[in-house]
Amino acid sequence: MERDLLSLIGRERELLADDVAAHEAALSELVAGSRFLVLGGAGSIGQAVVKELFRRGPRKLHVVDLSENNLVEVVRDLRSSLGYIAGDFQTAALDIGSPEYDAFLRHDGEYDYVLNLSALKHVRSERDPFTLMRMIQVNVINTDRTARAAAERGARKYFCVSTDKATNPVNMMGASKRIMELFLARRSRDIDVSTARFANVAFSDGSLLQGFERRLAKRQPIVAPDDVRRYFVTPKESGELCLMSCLLGENGDIFFPRLSDDLHLITFAEIALNYLRARGYEPVVCESEDEARSLAATLPEQGRWPCLFSHSDTTGEKAFEEFHAAGDDIDWDRFANLGVIKNALLDADEAKVGWFEERIADLRSRGTWTKQELVELFTAMVPEFAHLETGTYLDQKM
Repeated sequence: MERDLLSLIGRERELLADDVAAHEAALSELVAGSRFLVLGGAGSIGQAVVKELFRRGPRKLHVVDLSENNLVEVVRDLRSSLGYIAGDFQTAALDIGSPEYDAFLRHDGEYDYVLNLSALKHVRSERDPFTLMRMIQVNVINTDRTARAAAERGARKYFCVSTDKATNPVNMMGASKRIMELFLARRSRDIDVSTARFANVAFSDGSLLQGFERRLAKRQPIVAPDDVRRYFVTPKESGELCLMSCLLGENGDIFFPRLSDDLHLITFAEIALNYLRARGYEPVVCESEDEARSLAATLPEQGRWPCLFSHSDTTGEKAFEEFHAAGDDIDWDRFANLGVIKNALLDADEAKVGWFEERIADLRSRGTWTKQELVELFTAMVPEFAHLETGTYLDQKM
């Protein structure tokens, strides 16, 4: 499966294999002797992290996620692939911003490491002010809330996943993750924190690539932009990257994949072509949505599949992604295929973070807000934020 994924995204080898092998003894020792709480542990990245921890036999592993269905899959997958561990393994279907989660922590709450993989990750989440406010709640407020709780309960380390879109952001999702990093900088005075910025996870839940699989299952056209280039990692690589940042990162570190011949930009259209050919179909490029929908009824029996590729014109789409900005202090020497931005989460502007927190609380208590108000708040927090608003959103396209 991993080999198939690598082929689809244009790679021949696993990105982090050398680094994981070089540090396996330290990783295994830390996991085996420690207690872990994984928040958002049933999403695509969360499941990958849970599996990396489980395979190394942790002393305690508790997994929390809002989706009880996905938690069931976590357990089934672990039992079917790795079996059992001697340590305490439990799952709980909870909202980490809820009173039930608070009660859960009071009941036990003894963890060495808290890893937060929960997020609203889609650019399309900024299409309306209400979903956008929930994105702020999940990506920023809940992160700060759970980091504070981890510090109060005496955890050794708090890890939260960020995104490459936080670097010079053009969309609200990326900017929300950059603001999250600023909140973590404030919290780093109370508990060691680290994070990771990494590429799109191939075939993760809700991703365009996962959509390819569903389009084939439903005999529908494959649609993708041909001018948007992205870096892709596999789910396993995303789990390894998070594990290494959490366990080996120092306070304030941001880990990211190092660019090389093994990690390069590729367009969604290229992956679509690779995917169809790997499934035994010859792509047929169409000129319109109507043509693509019509041909989906007849082409598959001929071993062909309709595709529609076009230039992106939707809000918040950046032509390419980047992991670090000019002026960042980067350690290139510690790992073969990872870079580490040093001290990135240590320079906290307490007044600025507190101001944002108060403004969001005011808007929520008021009960009404506009997208423009939120854009202005984001711009005040992240001066490099260059919001790309086109008036077109992904929900308006096939």
